[in-house]
Amino acid sequence: MTAMLASLTHRRATMRSRVTLVGLVALALVGCEGFNPSDSGAQQSRTLPPPQPAGPVPAQSINASRRSAITTAVERVAPTVVTVQTETVERVPVDIFDYMMGGRSGERRNAGIGSGFVVRNDGVIVTNAHVIAGATSVSVAMRDGTTYRATVVGVDETNDLAVVRISAKDLPTAQLGRSSDLIVGEWTIAIGNPFGFVLGNTEPSVSVGVVSAVGRNLAGRTEGGGVYIDMIQTDAAINPGNSGGPLVNANGEVIGVNSSIYSPSGGSVGLGFAIPIDRTRRIVEDLLEHGAVRHPWVGIRLQTPQVQSAREVASLGAVVARVAPGSPAERAGVRVGDQITAAAGRPVRNPYEWEARLLDLRVGESLAITLRRAGREVPANMQVGDAPEVTAPKVTVLRELQLVTVTDAIRQERGIASNAGALVFKVSDRIRDEIGLQEGDVIAQVGRSRVASAQEVSEAIDRQGARGAVVLVFERNRQYFQTQFTLR
Repeated sequence: MTAMLASLTHRRATMRSRVTLVGLVALALVGCEGFNPSDSGAQQSRTLPPPQPAGPVPAQSINASRRSAITTAVERVAPTVVTVQTETVERVPVDIFDYMMGGRSGERRNAGIGSGFVVRNDGVIVTNAHVIAGATSVSVAMRDGTTYRATVVGVDETNDLAVVRISAKDLPTAQLGRSSDLIVGEWTIAIGNPFGFVLGNTEPSVSVGVVSAVGRNLAGRTEGGGVYIDMIQTDAAINPGNSGGPLVNANGEVIGVNSSIYSPSGGSVGLGFAIPIDRTRRIVEDLLEHGAVRHPWVGIRLQTPQVQSAREVASLGAVVARVAPGSPAERAGVRVGDQITAAAGRPVRNPYEWEARLLDLRVGESLAITLRRAGREVPANMQVGDAPEVTAPKVTVLRELQLVTVTDAIRQERGIASNAGALVFKVSDRIRDEIGLQEGDVIAQVGRSRVASAQEVSEAIDRQGARGAVVLVFERNRQYFQTQFTLR
């Protein structure tokens, strides 16, 4: 046994020696450049490439790996992005010292800036409504610095979109994609002019992120202000000045219009929101064709219990509080107390989602909904119509003021407190500035007389104006105000 163990030990030692020798030979081979078995084993010297001259690398020599879908997408869309510049005139108290020194007292001129992008090569540009809100003049600066005076084609404040036009031809145009099939996590590119007055450049800048979420409902502090429904959320940096610029996918297609940011500080914190391009396309078509958007109306108002946060609203359900008389909803059999659970084949779980479904509609389309009534599912189908004030007869007062008689349908749809009166349907800037009336106000009284219709308002103004000052009492947001003016 001892002899056997000694023999095994000797064989293992011999094998280890052979393995070690093979390993050393292998290392020698690896370390030798241009090894040839017939050589004496000497290692040849290694020649390094000559140093390259410093300076910019010619475009044709750029490594292909530096180019990506993102750089290609930016090259396609960036030439279509413009800077939208505005000027607003604000009335301020008269400064007597400034006035005595020859200054212009009583008004202050403020400059504003945003972004936009060309959608038609004959000068049609999309931007945000809040970018041009209250502007007395609008101009558009192209990428090369060329500046054009712009005219406002139409504005949709509900969706925060506007269309302006410049006198130019053969402009590069952005390719519009789809927002209905977005994938959470796919690349997004925000292009625009953040803090445009700080930077002395006319070219747009680019930030990159992903689609963070879709169908977002935002009711809080935003750069655009207001409440935004069914938005695209992205973490691509969006800052003040980006508003109105395009949100682009990796194919170089516009999938949204950058509209707002949520920010406690005023700068980007990775919560940016864009209006879906499917909705934008529909609104732009309406503005170009009609100069205004035909907002879909079905005549349903939902319950709005007092809640503390938007998250609580998301869990309320969409319960019908009122059905306007003669509305599409009434004709379809919708009742107070019904809960809407689905619309257009998509679930409805709260008031936000109901409003989002309405934003996707056009006047004249059919809307299929599902109601929960007494524990069972009830289908209904509605023919979407114009808002009742749109089709109602108009009475023109003071040549620049259009009024509509308040009906039960208008009162319920708009939540008007007055039982009767005249709704301000359209008003000129002069009347708005000098008298103080706004679209959506309801004139309830002229002098000491209550009025029940638009025609009564017209007649009462003529009578009062012939004797002196005209006093109007009007409702705004369920509160009453008074204004006074004289006829010229």
